[in-house]
Amino acid sequence: MNFKKKIFSILEKKEFENLTWNIFHYQIKYNKIYKNYLQSLEINPFKIKNISEIPFLPISFFKTHRILSSRRRDCYDRVFTSSGTTGIKSKHYVKKLSVYIDSIKNGFELFYGPIEKFKFLGFFPILRKDSSLIYMVKYLIQKTHQNGSHFVPYTSYKDIHLISNQNDKNIFIFGLSSSLLDFIEENNHLKQNKNQKKVIIMETGGMKGKRKEIIREELHDILKKIFFVKEIHSEYGMTEMLSQAYAKKNGIFQCPPWMRIYIRDPEDPLIHVDNNKIGGIDIIDLSNYLSCPFLSTEDLGKKINDREFEVLGRMDFSDMRGCNLMNPFC
Repeated sequence: MNFKKKIFSILEKKEFENLTWNIFHYQIKYNKIYKNYLQSLEINPFKIKNISEIPFLPISFFKTHRILSSRRRDCYDRVFTSSGTTGIKSKHYVKKLSVYIDSIKNGFELFYGPIEKFKFLGFFPILRKDSSLIYMVKYLIQKTHQNGSHFVPYTSYKDIHLISNQNDKNIFIFGLSSSLLDFIEENNHLKQNKNQKKVIIMETGGMKGKRKEIIREELHDILKKIFFVKEIHSEYGMTEMLSQAYAKKNGIFQCPPWMRIYIRDPEDPLIHVDNNKIGGIDIIDLSNYLSCPFLSTEDLGKKINDREFEVLGRMDFSDMRGCNLMNPFC
C-alpha cells in the first residue's frame, strides 16, 4: 500500500481512522521495538477495537533504540538528533527523507498558503546539521532563495532593514526565542512601517541557556510590541516526529489532517481523558509510519477538539528539551 500518498491526501476523519488501522497493523508486522513493547504490556493488538486504545510508545525509546518499521534496520536516509542539553539525546532514523519533505510542504501550505509567496528569515545561533527543525527551515529557505530568503548570522542582527519589505513579499521569520530577543536588543530603535503587517513572527522556543526562561505569554507580549504585530505564531514539533502543528494566536495549536492529539490520564498512561482536561500529550503522526506514529510524549497539554490543543509545559520527570519545543516552564 502507498501510505505516503494516502497520508497527505486525507480530508475526512474516516479516512484518518481507516489509514491509522492499516498503519497500526503495518507497525505490528515490521516494527520490532513497538511489537516487543506491546508484548511487554501483555496487549494483544488484534483485540484493540478503538483507535484511542492503541498503545503509544514512550518517546524515551528514541534515546535507547533504533526505531524503524522495516525488515532492514541499517537502511535509512538521515538521522535527526535532539538538542537536549542534558542526558542521552533522542535519535530519529528517517528511512525516507522524502516523507519528511512532503510533511513540511503540505503542513506549512495547509496553514499559510504557497511557500513561494514568502521571504523566510531564520534566526538561529547554530545551524546543526542533525536538527530536524533546521532542516525544515533550510528547506523553506532553499525553495524561496529567489525571494531573498536566508539564515541570518549573528553578525547581521544589527540590521533593521532585514524586516523591510523591499521585494513586496510576505516576510516569515523563524527564530529561537533567545535569538529574536537578541535581534530586538540590537535594533532597539525599530519603528513601525506600513509593511509591518506583512511580517509573520514564529518563535520556535528555547533560550538555549543564554537567557532566563520566561512564560510564553510574556515572550509574545514583548515580541508583539517590538515587531508591531498583532499575533506571534508558534510551531510544535520534535525530533521524534515528522509533522508540525502550528499556533497562529493565543497558543492554540492546530494539527494537519494526518496528525491527532490525545491526552492521557496522569495516573494511568493507558487511559485518555476528555477534552479540556490536563494530562500527558499522546500523538498519532501518520507521517511517522516508517519509524513509529504512536508517540507518548513528556509534554503536558489540554485537548480542545480533534484538531486543536494547548501545550502547558513539561512532565516533572522529563529532561529539558532544546529549541524545537515551545516550553515556557522548563
